[in-house]
Amino acid sequence: MEKLLFFLLLLVSTGSFAQKTKIKTKGPAALAVAQDRRWSAEKANAWYKEHRWMTGANFTPSTAINQLEMWQADTFDPTTIDRELGWAESIGFNTMRVFLHSLAWQQDPQGFKQRVNTYLGLADKHHIQTILVFFDDCWNKEAKIGLQPAPKPGIHNSGWLQDPGEPTSRDSVAFVKLKPYVQDVLRHFAHDKRILLWDLYNEPGNSGKLTSSLPLVRNVFSWAREVNPEQPLSIGLWNWDFEALNRYQALHSDVITYHCYDEAPLHQRIIELLTTHGRPLICTEYMARPRNSRFVNILPLLKKYNVGAINWGLVDGKTNTKYQWDVPIADGGEPTEWFHEVFRRDGTPYHQDEADLIKKLNSK
Repeated sequence: MEKLLFFLLLLVSTGSFAQKTKIKTKGPAALAVAQDRRWSAEKANAWYKEHRWMTGANFTPSTAINQLEMWQADTFDPTTIDRELGWAESIGFNTMRVFLHSLAWQQDPQGFKQRVNTYLGLADKHHIQTILVFFDDCWNKEAKIGLQPAPKPGIHNSGWLQDPGEPTSRDSVAFVKLKPYVQDVLRHFAHDKRILLWDLYNEPGNSGKLTSSLPLVRNVFSWAREVNPEQPLSIGLWNWDFEALNRYQALHSDVITYHCYDEAPLHQRIIELLTTHGRPLICTEYMARPRNSRFVNILPLLKKYNVGAINWGLVDGKTNTKYQWDVPIADGGEPTEWFHEVFRRDGTPYHQDEADLIKKLNSK
């Protein structure tokens, strides 16, 4: 906690020097593009007040093991998406965080955008806005287009994919080729009210990458600022040891997003410290029952502080995230207590009292 406090005080003390987002461009537009495009705190707070309290989940349909299985044409499953978002709507969830993948775009840019548009239409039907995520440093480092593997029994997120993965995420010559992907998607949906926020990079530095991910973090912010979408930009804080990454992420995000799977006292302390930025807060990952990060103790806390609340997992499915990190169950049997997820595959809540609490807190 001392390290966290020192780091956050450093952010506050240096914030006045970090308002400029310099973007390297060529040609006569360079001066215009290089202007400060990070939202002011006033603009960010005004944006936040326009929305109801944000609650929801990180969403992958139960029929997809990873981002590619969700977005590739052969396995895109709007029927399941529609049904499961309906379950989310039934308990008052109004926000989903959804991961994209660059390989799905590279394979079929137009089809990919059409499928994203279809998803957004289904979410909007259920009165749900979406946070879209571009890059990710978590789990399997090699991704391949085509048929995705079956889940490994009892293993949390056994088929989840990094994006862009190794070695591209560490190689600036290679990852600069991702700029057309990011900017094409941003331009296509830059004015789409169904998109709440662009989460440019999930947990940079994870999987042992550490600060090697910082160049891509810098670049994806730059690419996004060139497009300058109507929606805010953010990259979430998640590991307080990563001082260089955290500083850059916090001081270039329009809205402060973060992850916390800890129990209530520490989570509250993090909220109190992050509030010093004077910007809206959205917790884009929480809720791990065996760690005592539960709906019953965390969701009321987030509502009390008006912090957006996006838990990990909606429906038990191929991601296997009802199983705990690094605690496999070899035969794929039922864990003593689910790690994540709200609903069983038939749409019944894992715990009815949790669903009742979520619905109650989401009521006006």
